[in-house]
Amino acid sequence: MFSLTEVASLNDIQPNYRILKPWWDVFMDYIGVIMLMLAIFSGTMQLSKDQVACLPILEESTNPEAAQNRLEGSTSVLGTAPSTTRDLPDSVAHGLLNTQPTPLKAEDMWSQTQPRGRKTNLDYQQYVFVNQMCYHEALPWYNKYFPYLALIHTIMLMVSSNFWFKYPKTSSKIEHFVSILGRCFESPWTTKALSETACEDSEEKQRFTGGVVFQKHVSSEESSQSTPLMETPTVQFPTEKLIAEAPSLTTLDKKDGEQAKALFEKVRKFRVHVEDSDFIYKLYVAQTAIKALKIILILSYTSTFASKISFCHICQPETESLTGYDRFFCTHNMAFMLRKLVFTFMAMICLYGLVCLYTLYWLFRRPLKEYSFEKVREESSFSDIPDVKNDFAFLLHMVDQYDQLYSKRFGVFLSEVSENKLREISLNHEWTFEKIRQHVTSNAQDEQELHLFMLSGLPNAVFDLTDLEVLKLELIPEVRISAKVSQMTNLRELHLYHCPAKVEQTAFTFLRDHLRCLHIKFTDVAEIPPWIYLLRSLKELNLIGSLNSEHNKMIGLESLRDLRHLRTLYLKSNLNKIPTNLTELSPHLTRLVIHNDGTKLLVLNSLKKMTSLVDLELQNCDLERIPHAIFSLANLQELDLKNNNIRTIEEIISFQHLRRLMCLKLWCNKITAIPPSIGLVKSLESLIICHNKLETLPPALFHLPKLRHIDLSHNCISSIPVEVGYLHNLQHFAITENKVEVLPCQLFKCSKLKVLCVGHNSITSVPEAIGQLVQLSHLELKGNCLDCLPFQVGQCRLLRKNLLFVEDHLFDTLPLEVKESISSD
Repeated sequence: MFSLTEVASLNDIQPNYRILKPWWDVFMDYIGVIMLMLAIFSGTMQLSKDQVACLPILEESTNPEAAQNRLEGSTSVLGTAPSTTRDLPDSVAHGLLNTQPTPLKAEDMWSQTQPRGRKTNLDYQQYVFVNQMCYHEALPWYNKYFPYLALIHTIMLMVSSNFWFKYPKTSSKIEHFVSILGRCFESPWTTKALSETACEDSEEKQRFTGGVVFQKHVSSEESSQSTPLMETPTVQFPTEKLIAEAPSLTTLDKKDGEQAKALFEKVRKFRVHVEDSDFIYKLYVAQTAIKALKIILILSYTSTFASKISFCHICQPETESLTGYDRFFCTHNMAFMLRKLVFTFMAMICLYGLVCLYTLYWLFRRPLKEYSFEKVREESSFSDIPDVKNDFAFLLHMVDQYDQLYSKRFGVFLSEVSENKLREISLNHEWTFEKIRQHVTSNAQDEQELHLFMLSGLPNAVFDLTDLEVLKLELIPEVRISAKVSQMTNLRELHLYHCPAKVEQTAFTFLRDHLRCLHIKFTDVAEIPPWIYLLRSLKELNLIGSLNSEHNKMIGLESLRDLRHLRTLYLKSNLNKIPTNLTELSPHLTRLVIHNDGTKLLVLNSLKKMTSLVDLELQNCDLERIPHAIFSLANLQELDLKNNNIRTIEEIISFQHLRRLMCLKLWCNKITAIPPSIGLVKSLESLIICHNKLETLPPALFHLPKLRHIDLSHNCISSIPVEVGYLHNLQHFAITENKVEVLPCQLFKCSKLKVLCVGHNSITSVPEAIGQLVQLSHLELKGNCLDCLPFQVGQCRLLRKNLLFVEDHLFDTLPLEVKESISSD
């Protein structure tokens, strides 16, 4: 037989799994141990003491007195039969009393004086044989196999109770869950987060402008005409006095902080992995239902056979040819003990079944595939702890039956507020003032600039940089601008690239009065902080991101109407038309830049009302002609139509009405010719028409008296008209990457010329008249067919070698004194 230790090991589970064992599972485990002990005890008793004792039942006799004597003799000889017939069943006693006497021989008469009883002519081996035969034939099968049945049933119940811990598809998830739960429970961060919360909900609502109330009253006429691009927010700040900021948590040990951050990531991944299935829940329900059915089955047949356990049995083995008897009266010496063990086993089974029924009631009385942290949210400041579902929810319900503190501590690692606070503590510990100071640089405008990239948050030490002028934040998931920003009195420019930002009221007040330039790059409009629409001192706003997608349909730029000091608006997006709401900015907006990323800009009628525009850029808008709406902008001074699909510019004649137009940029298009009407645009000072397909230049172009800057690079121009000499104010002339063969002498009459770029053409010689360009400081001749340079180059006193772009062998052809003059500082 098995030992108790060997069989009980089937019920063993890992010690850590005890948190998933509710009281009913523990109780059923103890009941299983009791049943196991009963099975092993009854099996041991059966192996050591279980046997039957049998007496032959003799033939019927007419002499009752002789039968009585034989019965007494049998009792005396065998010692196993009852002492009187009163202890036997009536049928057996009658058979024993009515048996024929066996005649005795004369030589055996002396034995009558020996101990009383009658010999049966059976020796010891025959009795052993009969006892074994009757044990197997007369004894009911349940009496013989009860210990084995009890052991098998108990083992099956034990296996069923712990099957969900052993099944591969569930055991891996359970093991992972228990491991994470234990680490979350013991993590120092859990204790700190629960004892010293990062920020109270009420304080959060008072201090941060995360919750924005969108209220905008627009007339029905305006709403029907407006094009949605951005929502209209009205940011409401609380009037109550701000609560003093609670002291930050004690700095965690670096190792503890890293472990806590790793736990947040593990919990996040585990939740995604487990919440998509309810297999663990279904398996637990199935194993409980199977146990209940098994209990019903055991009780149904055990109760039937238990009543048939008897001490006396009649046996009729086919042994008459071997023993001379065909009927035996047998007794089962384990009957009394077996009956007690069976009824005890049935009592344990009934108790086990009641617990199973309660388990099923608990499983179905409420939805266990949903778990709410409502109580935890009420007791702590982590109001963002999400509810969970499916197997994740079921496991937490099971843990609650062990100790609800586990779920409470586990919920800390489901909170984004908690995770952000941990990141903030770790971030401030890592990014000290000295380290941040090392990242401050001077930009092209000689301004103090700090660029922070892909941090977990904004370090507090940044606000101690009082001389910082430009702050760039990129790919920082959560930016919180505290009241300490008011120390940065020189801050004028802020860049938020994919950085959702929240700002305290005091900090907002400071930014509203001091911030002049704001750059925001976003993927979704939700990343645009709503408080930016109230920055009344803002002069330049740059928005880079999609404003015309299906997801962002309900967004309108009417929210910009409160930016009364806004002068420059830069939109890099994918608009189909210029929003009509922009006209509300017309009284003060002077510069509008639209980079459309190749999306065709179809409707530009709104431009007509923006009469205050001085600078207009429409780049990558897939324009095929110059929009007529532009001709209504009387104050326009600079127009940039770069990277479009313009092929003809016949409309340029209308530019004569733009009396203030000074700069026209038509670069990177497909223009094939400049119409003679260009000569009517008398105010033009700069013309950039490079990277097109021009082949000729109209003489009228060189009759513009104010023209100072011409860039004709990267075209197919073969000659320069002699009329170029009429441009007495020309200072910059570039015709690089064309097919020019000759430089006309009239070009060098432009005495104010400072930059001359004629590289990569087919020029064979440079006229000596180049010496007349006394103000020339930049000369590009590289990539032509020159043999030498005229020594008159030395008369260009402002020309230096670093701005003279020519092959080395050509430079060597110059006289020594000229080379020394050009090479001098």
